[in-house]
Amino acid sequence: MTLPCIAAARHFHFASHVPLVIGAQRFGWIRRRDAEHLLRWPEVFECSSLAVRIHPRFDHCAARTEALAPVVQALAAEGVITGWRDEQYAVRNAFADAPMAWIERAAARFFGTNTYAVHVNAYVPGRHAGVAPQLWIARRSVLKATDPGQLDNAVGGGIGNGYGVLETLAKECWEEAGLPPWMSRQARYGNTLHVLAEIPEGVQAEQIFIYDLALPAGCVPRNQDGEASGHWLAPVAQVMRAIERGHMTVDASLVSLDFLWRAGCITSADCEGLAALREPANE
Repeated sequence: MTLPCIAAARHFHFASHVPLVIGAQRFGWIRRRDAEHLLRWPEVFECSSLAVRIHPRFDHCAARTEALAPVVQALAAEGVITGWRDEQYAVRNAFADAPMAWIERAAARFFGTNTYAVHVNAYVPGRHAGVAPQLWIARRSVLKATDPGQLDNAVGGGIGNGYGVLETLAKECWEEAGLPPWMSRQARYGNTLHVLAEIPEGVQAEQIFIYDLALPAGCVPRNQDGEASGHWLAPVAQVMRAIERGHMTVDASLVSLDFLWRAGCITSADCEGLAALREPANE
């Protein structure tokens, strides 16, 4: 049976959304009911039952950014867009692409634009061959805008304006777990997962870069930015129970499952459907 987190990562109905189009390309997915809000700005959007198109008069990144900013601010003031972060995210279809526009991070889910994140499986290796590793698990602060109080990976965060993958990895390792740069540089790339899911804020279209970081015994992650209330070392069985019972966020569940599968702690039958998340969802 497919685990709830894997099903949630691809819970998306294309017919309930319209594409956000710039030029001739899709750059996001907007819920049909949310697209109705954009009818108030005909100077910015060309809206139809088939698509929401940013008006072609905005023909470069700076012009689109300037045109979208007051729309996002108005929708946030009305409570349509929630969780304001005062952080800019790029609108682009691949991480290496040049941005088509910049929008407030909270608006990325409203417009369903691609976002990018780094998650780290911090673990303690088994003491000898045949002994399973243990994973460091965090509990999110109850003050977090999303998934308050849920269990999480030891380290995880979105890639913001001006940061690359490795810069974000180092930044989040320190902020979320107190791990210094020399230690974060030992992290090894594990995999990339793609999420396309309907969520309360709109659409999560996210690419998650997964890294694994072996920590020595006695090294205890300590949160620095108030986003986690604590960390503890969990055996495989405890991690799996948390995932199965929905006590861990969807993203963190997927990242943990991917690590446990690659480490040989679980089989493909235990994480049915996970392999499909290594490729973007078909449209």
